[in-house]
Amino acid sequence: MSWLKEVFQVKKPIIAMCHLQALPGDPGYKKDKGIEWVMDMARQDLVALQKGGVDGVMFSNEFSLPYLTDVEPVTYTTMARIIGELKQDINIPYGVNVLWDPKASIDLAVATDARFVREIFTGVYASDFGLWNTDCGEVIRHQHRIGGEDIKLMFNIVPEAAAYLGQRDVADIARSTVFNNKPDALCVSGLTAGSETDSSTLKQVKDAVPDTPVFANTGVSLSNVKEQLAIADGTVTATTFKRDGVFSNEVDQSRVTAFMDVVRGVRKENG
Repeated sequence: MSWLKEVFQVKKPIIAMCHLQALPGDPGYKKDKGIEWVMDMARQDLVALQKGGVDGVMFSNEFSLPYLTDVEPVTYTTMARIIGELKQDINIPYGVNVLWDPKASIDLAVATDARFVREIFTGVYASDFGLWNTDCGEVIRHQHRIGGEDIKLMFNIVPEAAAYLGQRDVADIARSTVFNNKPDALCVSGLTAGSETDSSTLKQVKDAVPDTPVFANTGVSLSNVKEQLAIADGTVTATTFKRDGVFSNEVDQSRVTAFMDVVRGVRKENG
């Protein structure tokens, strides 16, 4: 767990998502508003998250729906521009996630000095985006070839909108993923963004790999954060921070503050 304390300076860190609006090439891209508007929206959300007290932030192309597993270069180059222009406003540790392309995510992390990446690095899945395959060995070698070996990798082993094709228990998946690939953390998700991570699944994973950080990756809210943090080593959180708890809305600083007040109480209770 030492890298979590080193990077975030707290126990059980809360990593907030900064969801970028649809980008050039995405079906939902608003050409009339342009990239400057996307950047302005990202800056507003970033400021609200930081003022609300989160421990880290992760930039993702969340509104690039429907997602690609081999992302077009315009997506991550635009993300690099946006993050580069926002860097002067970032005062907490940050990571990136190019949905859903692990090599592109690592490229973006290297280009922007991001500290961590969340991605689907392992497994084969039947998903809403088609057959979803991975090549972890090649991705890790790519990470080292481009000088990104210090970037922490958060492996999502229960990906959203997908089912693992092998007939394997999630605890076995966690154990073999850790043994074979040495992830810096595992992430456990619900069905979609904003869907609660199943506590029993989260516990199975944590019990299977007690020495590896495990994050609740979706659906952590004010009502369940105590329960989730009793199991998980941190959370990746987004939807509950948005106005009215709606995925497509902007971040509401008051919701962030209320959530982080509870988190600080949990940390105090646990010493």
